[in-house]
Amino acid sequence: MSSSQWTLIPLLPLAAISVSAYATEYFTTEQVQQAIFPGAKFTPDTVTLTDDQVKQIEKMTDVNVRHKEIKAWKVVGGGWLIVDEVVGKHEFITYAVGLNANGSVKQIEIMNYLESYGYGVREPAWRKQFVSKTSADPLKLEHDIANISGATLSCKHVTDGVKRVLATYAIALK
Repeated sequence: MSSSQWTLIPLLPLAAISVSAYATEYFTTEQVQQAIFPGAKFTPDTVTLTDDQVKQIEKMTDVNVRHKEIKAWKVVGGGWLIVDEVVGKHEFITYAVGLNANGSVKQIEIMNYLESYGYGVREPAWRKQFVSKTSADPLKLEHDIANISGATLSCKHVTDGVKRVLATYAIALK
């Protein structure tokens, strides 16, 4: 073994540590429920979309429906919490959308983020842009939702995901 190969051996564990350091869970389901609807009670409501509903949602949003089964909770007193996921650039981003009783966005939170970059979507100022949006809003990056330089794919895919959640509410949960 050459001397340059011996110098790389101690660096291998550091490389493994730096890759895994990016995978972060920010909220469990119970934590995100209380972050968006503090003190509220929830009723789980698993919804399975029909083929017709999937077609309607995709036509309404130009976004593919990834899963027919929706992870949703009714909020006692009105509102919904929906947990969904999108692909950032290479890895999944799990996020939650809290909807008010009228179907508008109350708040979104990033629950799990596995990418090594693009985490600007966790910034409160960026997520705040979604507050009060409904399925009637365009929800297009660089139109009514600002982009974050260096996080374009994460911004686009989270925006598309929220748009899909709003359409799902309008078509299947309302």
